[in-house]
Amino acid sequence: MADGNQGLQLRSLVTAGGELQLSLAKVPIGAPGPDEILVRIEGTPINPSDLGLLLGPADLSTLSVAGAGEEVVVSAKIPPQLMRVVAGRVGESLPVGNEGAGVVVDAGANAKGLVGKTVAILGGAMYAQYRIVKAADALVVHDDATPKDAASCFVNPLTALGMVSTMRAEGHTALVHTAAASNLGQMLTKICLKDGVELVNIVRKPDQAALLRGLGARHVVDSSASNFMDDLITALTETGATIAFDAIGGGKLASQILTGMEAAAVKKGGGAYSRYGSTTFKQVYIYGGLDTGPTELNRAFGMQWALGGWLLTYFIQKAGAAEAGKLRQRVADELKTTFASHYTAEISLLEALQPEMIAAYNKKTTGEKYLINPNKGL
Repeated sequence: MADGNQGLQLRSLVTAGGELQLSLAKVPIGAPGPDEILVRIEGTPINPSDLGLLLGPADLSTLSVAGAGEEVVVSAKIPPQLMRVVAGRVGESLPVGNEGAGVVVDAGANAKGLVGKTVAILGGAMYAQYRIVKAADALVVHDDATPKDAASCFVNPLTALGMVSTMRAEGHTALVHTAAASNLGQMLTKICLKDGVELVNIVRKPDQAALLRGLGARHVVDSSASNFMDDLITALTETGATIAFDAIGGGKLASQILTGMEAAAVKKGGGAYSRYGSTTFKQVYIYGGLDTGPTELNRAFGMQWALGGWLLTYFIQKAGAAEAGKLRQRVADELKTTFASHYTAEISLLEALQPEMIAAYNKKTTGEKYLINPNKGL
């Protein structure tokens, strides 16, 4: 699909008329600067964080397709009441894709040694055949790793490592994670087992619980079970977990976790009553939005608690370059073990614009992950 000095890039546009449009744009393949590299992208995942930009608040039941091949345009209506959410991007054709990996095909004078190397990169616009980035921003992976192995090097691995780092920095000793059977959740389970950290995994289906137990997870609770709260309180009492990272966001789960932490704290404190609750501080961070509805709190967990947001970008900024470098190196060293990703399907840019494929990856089903290979079939 590459044409001379041009390559294809997937774009997302919101029109003033209230439509979302997905298309492929031909963009110049520039020459890298002295400290830059040109990467042929061969793997870039569709993460939940990518879907917000890719599809926004569009009503996918209204999908329509015009044109064919590289000229295809996929459109969907945006409900009028949701246009305010995307008002700031009306008329802008935006590239998509947070992270990816590929092979360095050209480099500036100060980075020639990277030509031929497989690298992972973070920086947006990854749903494209080629990407120029600063050499210092690329993570060179070991020679036995493929672009598919390295495609998800940043968002999930660094998020999982960041959760454990945040736990330690804020004085907690064990943590809770929701939607725990996801690729990220499986990585977090492996990290905690390797590092000796107690982890309470919350899943939504029995088969997800079985998957995590197969990895060695000790504490797995199913939020769909009738005895969920009893099981949660038991796990929280046994682990002493007082910090949670919630991928769901909406609904009652954050409140249930805080309530369970309070019940566990009261148990450990001998059950003495206080109208202000226990003195144990409890923290839930929302880092995802699998449920886009309101977050509901029942306030049955005393007065020592906090609910906030957590984002990888802000964590990295706060951690600093040295700490971020250590975490990146650990990802590279354990890429095919702790941080291995599994994909439901590997698709091309054109396949990513097929309505049936859009419906599949937009489900955000726990444990399912799609990989775009922009150069597939070439």
